[in-house]
Amino acid sequence: MFYSRFVFIMGTAMAYSFNTQIRRCVPKHLMFFKIFKRSCILFLLGLVINTGGGSAVELEKLRIMGVLQRFALTYFIIATMHMFFAKTADVHMHAYWNKFRDILYYWPEWIINFAILAVFLSLTFGLDVPGCGKGYIGPGGLHDHSQYFNCTGGAAGYIDRKIFGDKHIYQSPTSKQIYNSTVPYDPEGLLGTLTSCLICFLGLQAGKILMIFKSRNGRVVRFLVWGFILCLIAGILCKFSQNDGWIPINKNLWSLSFVLCLSGMGFILLAFCYLTIDEWKVWNGAPFYYPGNVT
Repeated sequence: MFYSRFVFIMGTAMAYSFNTQIRRCVPKHLMFFKIFKRSCILFLLGLVINTGGGSAVELEKLRIMGVLQRFALTYFIIATMHMFFAKTADVHMHAYWNKFRDILYYWPEWIINFAILAVFLSLTFGLDVPGCGKGYIGPGGLHDHSQYFNCTGGAAGYIDRKIFGDKHIYQSPTSKQIYNSTVPYDPEGLLGTLTSCLICFLGLQAGKILMIFKSRNGRVVRFLVWGFILCLIAGILCKFSQNDGWIPINKNLWSLSFVLCLSGMGFILLAFCYLTIDEWKVWNGAPFYYPGNVT
């Protein structure tokens, strides 16, 4: 849960970062260099962490993906996209459609993210995985009477195994402990990066709201509307159940319902923090702001 919250907050902070750089007239090639550099550093740090554990690590068994690697890829994709469309001037604040300008200003970004989501859904439910068929998104092993014993993660697991090989994937997934599955599966794999991009983009949308709308009511109402709508869509997708529905809430797969639910909760939590910290000043944000003050 904390991991997904961080991805959401990363997107929110991104809006302010690019706004500052544009106001300082930083050339786009320098912006991209910073994006690329930070992404590479994060990815390499993730690989270093994967070599930890107190024992020697064989390179042929090194886990390629991980939490920081997922951060790196998500940041690279969303930051590069926003670099081309970031704006500072609010020239249509008096237009008749001004209440929706946080969306309409960035309509190309929405198209790109819908395309990314379409790719994710097409691969998840349309890829014919050998021995598993199409659309399986379960844990494999003993699940569903062992019909899909070697299908852990469905298309997501299959793509990672084809690209990285079994030895470079996380070897101890929760499905192994619960369902006695034998196939390795990485919860921070490649396919889930696409929905990770979605939650980061929705966090970026929260940052746009803060930058474009200056009134307290304008911000809070939008945060709450976004939050409840996203949670409602997530509930519909999983049929308001814990493990069932058309798209169950699945953290290991970063399923669409999981991402929308966590994004909705992120908007609601942001509204609460904005009111209690910035407006009503009944809480200073401690202890959560301390990590951001470390230099």
